Amino acid sequence: MKYGYFDDAAREYIITNPKTPVKWINYIGTLSFGGFVDHTGGALICKGDPSLNRITKYIQQMPASEFKGETLYIRIKKGNSYKVFSPFFVPTLDDYDKYECHVGMGYSRIVSEYYGIRTECTVFVPLDGEVEIRDIRITNISDTPQEIDLIPVVEYTHFDAVKQLTNADWVPQTMQSRCFSNADNQRVLIQYAFMNRDRQINYFTSDTAASSFETDRAKFLGDNEYGTWANPLSLQNDELSNYQAHRGDNVAVLLHHLGVLKPWEQKRVITQLGQDENMLKAKDTIERYRKKDEVDKAFKDLKEFWHKYLSQYQAHTPDAAFNSMFNVHNPRQCFITYNWSRYLSYYQLGLGTRGLGFRDSSQDIMGVVDHMPEKAKELIVKLLSVQNKNGSAMHQFNPMSMEATNGDAHEMPDRPQYYGDDHLWIVLAVTAYVKETGDMDFLEQSVQYYDGAENEATSVKEHLYRSLQFTKSNIGEHGLPLLGFADWNDCVNLPTGAESIFNACLYGRALLEMVELEEHLGIKEKADQYKKDYELIEKRLNETAWDGEWYVRYFDHDGTPLGSKENSHGQIYLNAQSWPVYAQYAPKDRARTALDSARSKLNTSNGIKLSTPGFNGYDPSKGGITTYPPGAKENGGIFLHTNPWVMIAEAIVGNGEHAYEYYNQINPAAKNDVIDEYECEPYVYPQNILGDEHPQFGLARNSWLSGTSSWTYQAASKYILGLKPRYNGLEINPCIPSKWDEISIERLFRNATYKITIHNPKGVCKGVKKVVVDGKEIDSQIVPIFEDNKTHEVSVTMG
Repeated sequence: MKYGYFDDAAREYIITNPKTPVKWINYIGTLSFGGFVDHTGGALICKGDPSLNRITKYIQQMPASEFKGETLYIRIKKGNSYKVFSPFFVPTLDDYDKYECHVGMGYSRIVSEYYGIRTECTVFVPLDGEVEIRDIRITNISDTPQEIDLIPVVEYTHFDAVKQLTNADWVPQTMQSRCFSNADNQRVLIQYAFMNRDRQINYFTSDTAASSFETDRAKFLGDNEYGTWANPLSLQNDELSNYQAHRGDNVAVLLHHLGVLKPWEQKRVITQLGQDENMLKAKDTIERYRKKDEVDKAFKDLKEFWHKYLSQYQAHTPDAAFNSMFNVHNPRQCFITYNWSRYLSYYQLGLGTRGLGFRDSSQDIMGVVDHMPEKAKELIVKLLSVQNKNGSAMHQFNPMSMEATNGDAHEMPDRPQYYGDDHLWIVLAVTAYVKETGDMDFLEQSVQYYDGAENEATSVKEHLYRSLQFTKSNIGEHGLPLLGFADWNDCVNLPTGAESIFNACLYGRALLEMVELEEHLGIKEKADQYKKDYELIEKRLNETAWDGEWYVRYFDHDGTPLGSKENSHGQIYLNAQSWPVYAQYAPKDRARTALDSARSKLNTSNGIKLSTPGFNGYDPSKGGITTYPPGAKENGGIFLHTNPWVMIAEAIVGNGEHAYEYYNQINPAAKNDVIDEYECEPYVYPQNILGDEHPQFGLARNSWLSGTSSWTYQAASKYILGLKPRYNGLEINPCIPSKWDEISIERLFRNATYKITIHNPKGVCKGVKKVVVDGKEIDSQIVPIFEDNKTHEVSVTMG
């Protein structure tokens, strides 16, 4: 069954059936203020830390039919009673004549038609305002007048999300609500936890007179809460109770009498949900967004922001699904992961102290650096400030307090207390930023260390040196980098002394980046040293980790390989085949053999599995990977984050057919016709899909906040389309399916616009025969830097 379609011109996905297999969401705002809105109008809104400053109560584990956080009711006067329904479908589940949820760039718009009433509600957070706006337009589309009331509803949570779920005594005793009204009967309902009342309030208001209000959930639902969200008994009364809650489950409900609407008459109501220190502080925001022209301007500004963001890199290929993802939804998802990392997800509930991951956010930076380099730079500095003096990095940190932890390592004190890969990712992030911008001065910017004294700050470049030195100093029996508590695959936690082929390859990639940087800077001694370090690991890896047809993944503390034909479970791991190619360790013949082994043993119609065969039973010596059944997550599941690394590897060896095939296999836009199997949103990448060892093969989960978004964008932009920023220009080296005969690209780079046409008259996958820039052929695949704010025409002929 189809549940919607792509509207690329509007940059929207339009859901036409609200009964999606799981809730489909959209993010609004940023980590400073925002959250997600689901396709039936529910919302989880926070200000800052999603664990410690939540505003709305959104409990994901409740059935999809249940109210979550926010909704809207409409009631129609029918004689002496009222017909009550929600234009968002949930929670009243009325039969609709039309339903659309437009999933847009930073907004969601729900359009519905029930009982002769058309509702259009646009939900967004202004770029410069920390408030959720719901712009509601009600139209009587029947042929008779109708008396209509509008009732928006918010349910609050305690600001401490965990306590809301664990303390049913203290929490409700502290929750309070009050009402303030002006002469026009515009009401502001404020809510607070008693302990926080002097430093923050939540507020809910509208631009329209409200005749009455409710702040207590029990009174709103009625009959001691045996009324339900599907049928709130209080809405059969002419007015709400005007009760100001002194405890209990607090809500904010405003009753607006819109009056009798004639056929095709429309009324507009704008609501605001926000948080501030007190009513006085909130006053300016409230008054500003009660003005309809200010709301219109804020929405226009939001649209213009996204137009500018997306227009940095646009491509048109013969594949419509590729174009939808690459031009709109994939870069949008990269922006969301940059903002929230893995902090506030529909699946990972944002509880505890996870915050931003050092590894996660370093990779997220690479997905946005071409769209917003200054913001990427800001996050790089934050990440470097949680690096330790010895070059290792803290695994995760709270971006508000900058308090950092070593993640799950502390739960296994017998394992190493550092992750062997975290600190290396920042090398890739920094060099990506400098290549994109040419900002060499950034390398000398001074940044503090997490465990250093106040004056123990060094240059960015020194931070990178220490990252590489930490890995160089921590090697195992085979001379390869130690695993630490874990590498990228968090779920394999081997005893102290285990070695990681992934860490060896990431180290090699980081060394290549530093060689290129030092050579560009003319620092030959440093470049030569890094070349020697690289060649040493290259030799050791090829001497010890080649298993005959593929590379092994780990060596246990006693030297036993994991990811070898000797193993009964986990015989081959995907990352051990793609990363030796990406790190350029694998000789040409081994690169092809390793990738072919991955294809024959790991590839499926829904993507490439992380490993096979899956472990079937818990084995504490291997760690968390064995807690999953075969075919799920890291245990033989299709962990999508790893798939673009294979696309990159195939592009490096020149196989555009395989790179494109692998891109298509996980492209969510291509899943639009098989959603009942796939279930997740078709407009964003999930984290994982169940593999073919699992009875629910093809089922996706954990959408939006995944490193898949950054790496698939990089695979498409730098390796398939082939535009790679270099220190001295923009390299063009596409690797495409042979059937693509022409591609047009517009790319902003170093303050100039490059309009590029790639011609493929011979039907090849890779190889550039001629490059013409502004009418003149150049003897290079690297187009020079212009920095002149002009547009330059580039014609590339493959062959």
